[in-house]
Amino acid sequence: MCTETTLAYNGSFLKVEKDTVRLPDGKHVSREYIKHPGAVVILPLFDDGSVLLERQFRYPLNQVFLEFPAGKIDTGEAALACAQRELREETGYTATDWRFLCTIHNAIAYSDEHLDIFLARGLTAGDAQLDDGEFLDTFKAPLSDVLNWVKTGQITDVKTVIGTFWLEKISQEKW
Repeated sequence: MCTETTLAYNGSFLKVEKDTVRLPDGKHVSREYIKHPGAVVILPLFDDGSVLLERQFRYPLNQVFLEFPAGKIDTGEAALACAQRELREETGYTATDWRFLCTIHNAIAYSDEHLDIFLARGLTAGDAQLDDGEFLDTFKAPLSDVLNWVKTGQITDVKTVIGTFWLEKISQEKW
């Protein structure tokens, strides 16, 4: 049970809170964790079974990652509206068929962040509208290549690994 919360850090993107927590044995301990509004992940699936991915530089690990499109949910924004917006902004694509797949919690030991995963079909190309400071490029790849990149460690981003396994099951009509 939380007995006290203090704001340890308040940035433009993340907040860190420090709680004093009473344990079942009556002892008090501190717990620090990241507050996050949540995000969406989009699995863009073309009619031919290939998928749309992004190459994006990620500062904390100082490398380019292969990822599915994703983005933070804005205050008051519905998850589906966020997914539609992020797909359009990051890739230029729009989709006519949307399906919610699941919610995952990607860092339960130190964050309340959740990711809502959506399947997007009926894709139509358009012009990307990247946010300031956002640099990425998109490419189409066969699902078999993406699965191999996961297997060989070329894809390590957790949302993309999980999304790839979802697409494998969907392509096999097992989900």
